Amino acid sequence: MTPSPLAIPSRLHALLFAALLLLCSAAAARSEYGVDYTVQFLPKSGQAQVTIKLTPGEVGARRLRLTMPEDRYTQVSGDGEVVRKGDVVTWVPLRDKPSKLRYRYLIDHQRRDGGYDARITDDWAIVRGDDLVPAARVSASKGADSRVRLRFVLPKGWTNVDTPFLRSRDGKSFVVVNPERRFDRPIGWIIAGAVGTRREHLGDTEISVAGPKGDVIRRNDMLAFFNNLVPEFERAFGKLPAKLLIVSAGDPMWRGGLSGPRSLFLHADRPLISENGTSTLTHELTHVITRIRGADGDDWIAEGLAEFYSIELLRRAGLLSPARADKAQDWMANHGKDITRLTSNRSHGPRTARAVQLMRELDAEIRARTKDKRSLDDVVKALIPLREVSREDLREQVQELTGAPSKVLDTPLLD
Repeated sequence: MTPSPLAIPSRLHALLFAALLLLCSAAAARSEYGVDYTVQFLPKSGQAQVTIKLTPGEVGARRLRLTMPEDRYTQVSGDGEVVRKGDVVTWVPLRDKPSKLRYRYLIDHQRRDGGYDARITDDWAIVRGDDLVPAARVSASKGADSRVRLRFVLPKGWTNVDTPFLRSRDGKSFVVVNPERRFDRPIGWIIAGAVGTRREHLGDTEISVAGPKGDVIRRNDMLAFFNNLVPEFERAFGKLPAKLLIVSAGDPMWRGGLSGPRSLFLHADRPLISENGTSTLTHELTHVITRIRGADGDDWIAEGLAEFYSIELLRRAGLLSPARADKAQDWMANHGKDITRLTSNRSHGPRTARAVQLMRELDAEIRARTKDKRSLDDVVKALIPLREVSREDLREQVQELTGAPSKVLDTPLLD
């Protein structure tokens, strides 16, 4: 008689389970290939030497087409076949052995107003990983996934480096993970050099605030700010990334805030809360966490949400009193009063202020229709997976949430 499965000794159950784990692990290993990025900063030439190493397993990347403008990316060479046509480099790595692509990237980049949004000095570098490793179209084996590490070679005297990614167990590299893509790039802000850093773990998220030594960076002030703010971000938008990096520096860096994946740059002179009651830091963090961007003509959605929550989350966190938050909203209403249409591919100033008022009215409409059981937060959570959001998406989500078309969104502002 065949014994009941319940009669099988627990030790045998454990052995069977262990064998199953090994089989699953082996199957995963067969579907992965290694990608190692090595970045060496070269202050004297104002560049970074970047190496991309591919290590195939039973699967691998077969062809990469990288967008590399000739004025920024130079000295491109590698194993296998490397062909450059204008700003596009096509790399066909060796089939059955590790291959490397090497190039140099010119770091310094000035915006139209003269401030830098990427900079390397004798003592430090601030740059986006998106630029160090440019966008690529990758042809790979079916079902193949990349296993990625990011390493740095620092000049003498440079003691620190930080990225939006968690460090490996040995602390010698960063583990680059982007579940949305099979070929991961180290996107987001990177800072290296004679850099001071303060870190805090708030819930499941590591917050890192870093800036060049010698610059007046309010690292501890920002961490104190986050102690109140992080729980409100989680209540509004859901689980936060495993790590958030805030990079800060003084002149000649750009005098504003710039968001990136799981990271942002904030000029050292920017106040945590402005005189009008808004917060550049909270605004950019809303971009970082939601990653919502407007579709064509609808940049007001992303910017309006970010500025609305830069006031609203401060109020919820007790960093603005209700009276001060109302004054901030009144300032927005006055600043945007002359705007008659929100449609634009670039929303700022009065147009964004008018979008803030629309978001405030929309939040009130949702709360009234649902007897305060739902809010604009719920709409944002539904929009986050879309990333690129149009006014039609916004209308659809509000109707789905409340059961009727929005009267607030039926406005000449959106004609």
